[in-house]
Amino acid sequence: MDENTFQKKMAELIERIRELPGSESKGHKTKTPETSGGEELQTSLGELQESLDYLRLSVKYLVFDLEATRRENAYLRRLVEQANQERNQAGEPEEEADDFFE
Repeated sequence: MDENTFQKKMAELIERIRELPGSESKGHKTKTPETSGGEELQTSLGELQESLDYLRLSVKYLVFDLEATRRENAYLRRLVEQANQERNQAGEPEEEADDFFE
C-alpha cells in the first residue's frame, strides 16, 4: 500500500469515527457516558496518529539507511573490481583476490 492510499483510508476511517453516535460533533457540552466515550476515542485516535507518524519516520529512516548501504556496497564492489583488474594487469593469480572474501 502506498502513502496516498494509506492517507485516503486513514481519512475515511477518521471521518467514519466522527460520525459515530456520541462523538463531540453532536454539540453535547456536558459530560455523559456517550461523550466521555467520544473523548476516549479522540484520545485513542490522537495516540494512533502519533504512532503512525513515528512509524512513517522509522520507515523513512530505514529506507534512507538501505539506500546508503546499497551505495556503499556498490562503491566497495567497484573498489574490489579495480583491485582485481590491477592484479590481473600485474600478472598476479586471480585466486588471491577470491580469498579476500573468505
